[in-house]
Amino acid sequence: MTKTATLHRMVMEKHTCPHGLKAKALLERKGYKVEDRQLVDRAQIDARKAEMGVDKFPQAFIEGERIGGFDDLKRHFGQTVRDPNATTYRPVLMIFAVSFLIAMAISWRVDGVLLQGQVVPWFVATAMCFLGAQKLQDVDKFATMFLNYDLLAKRWIRYGYIYPFVETGAGVLMIAGLLHWLAVPAMLFIGTVGAVSVFKAVYIDRRELKCACVGGGSNVPLGFVSLTENLAMMALGLWGVTQLV
Repeated sequence: MTKTATLHRMVMEKHTCPHGLKAKALLERKGYKVEDRQLVDRAQIDARKAEMGVDKFPQAFIEGERIGGFDDLKRHFGQTVRDPNATTYRPVLMIFAVSFLIAMAISWRVDGVLLQGQVVPWFVATAMCFLGAQKLQDVDKFATMFLNYDLLAKRWIRYGYIYPFVETGAGVLMIAGLLHWLAVPAMLFIGTVGAVSVFKAVYIDRRELKCACVGGGSNVPLGFVSLTENLAMMALGLWGVTQLV
């Protein structure tokens, strides 16, 4: 017997609701024949809201029973709905994962092998570039969030605004193998200050904060991953010192 569902979604001239498209695709994947009722203008949308007693679209009905919007539909099928405000390490972990893949790609292109001694420095430097770019999207927002825990930024406000440029620049220089005399001290300095600041805030003061490592407004908790990021910069800086000697 064919399973049926009705979906009310916005399909206007200048806007097609993405959640409506996702809801339709989900219903079809679950084997439902979807009666697609498209709302094409604001008057029709407002009238349908009043009629159904809802405040948003899409609205899905299965066998005549209203399920609700896309998130409600996912819950109905037993799928997890992620809380957009929940703390998560995913952004920084994805940056680390892609950075490592890029480091291996560079190694393959340069030396024809995926893993070698240079992969780790390239990995850390690439991650620095990605993390710096995240911060550079909104330097003021990053600097404001950074003030919550960074010891130097609290004493010298401009440090929070300079930091993203130093991090990104040092990463680029380390990948290129240029100006080590400049990149290495910069990396060692920001890594050390960052590690001390994170350690104090998390493990001594026991504060529960969000990390500014992937830019201001992130939901990444300040903690072990943040400390690891700074320790990695310190380690790369120390490795760089051995190359200068």
